[in-house]
Amino acid sequence: MILQRRAFLAGTAASVASFALGNTPISTLVISPDSRAMQGGWLRGRVQPGSTALKLDGKPVALADDWAFLIAFDRDATPLARIEVTLPGGRPFVHEFAIAPRAWQIEHINVARKPGGVTSEEYLRLRRAELARIAAARAVDTGAQGWRQSFIRPAPGRFSGRFGSQRIYKGEPAAYHSGLDIAGGAGTTYVAPAEGIVTLAAQSPFSLEGRLLMLDHGMGLNSAFLHASELLVREGDKVAQGTPLGRIGATGRATGPHLHWSMKWQASRIDPLLFLPDQT
Repeated sequence: MILQRRAFLAGTAASVASFALGNTPISTLVISPDSRAMQGGWLRGRVQPGSTALKLDGKPVALADDWAFLIAFDRDATPLARIEVTLPGGRPFVHEFAIAPRAWQIEHINVARKPGGVTSEEYLRLRRAELARIAAARAVDTGAQGWRQSFIRPAPGRFSGRFGSQRIYKGEPAAYHSGLDIAGGAGTTYVAPAEGIVTLAAQSPFSLEGRLLMLDHGMGLNSAFLHASELLVREGDKVAQGTPLGRIGATGRATGPHLHWSMKWQASRIDPLLFLPDQT
């Protein structure tokens, strides 16, 4: 049975796991057919009505009022995941499934990594304050429903940087690229890929992110958009899918105008490309 469920999650057909209550079959776990059970990917589903708790690898996961849920998998997720559901009456249900590996774009550089520059105490103080604002924005639970939607591209243009790509300098790995870069052209308007609430809108550019905009899509899922030349919304605004959010720029630490779109679910960094239809 577990092997059959694993096969589904590596493919595209809907999955339904059932158990017998008396003589009546009850669906305990239904998985959306468009889910991407792979590193950097995600999974949407629904548990049996009346269930009281859901866990992923031992950590609590929120359930919506209709018992729907969203989970996602970090770039470096392990090959096997485990869902535990507490069914009505306290009965346990366990569902194990495979997380497909990804072939990340890895570049080996045969030179030593350059050491970071000297940072002043003033910069460190500023950076700590910026990181605190980012963490606070990610912690906000607005009840937004964008997590239920099929996402759209926030901007036109070629993908100039891929999530998960990484350079390794003589065996020493640098940090991997945490988002998807879109070379849409300076001044191009970018839009909300799904419904959300604006939880951070940095009109004064951050040191690295520039004019940073963050959206909560609900259920622990959020998007961040970096380097804008101008922001068109304010903190607290509710935005529908397709609402203009800002204009592409090169503020912060950027070598040229582009939109850096990153996403997180809880503490996991995930690939925005996998939220777009027909992308792998």
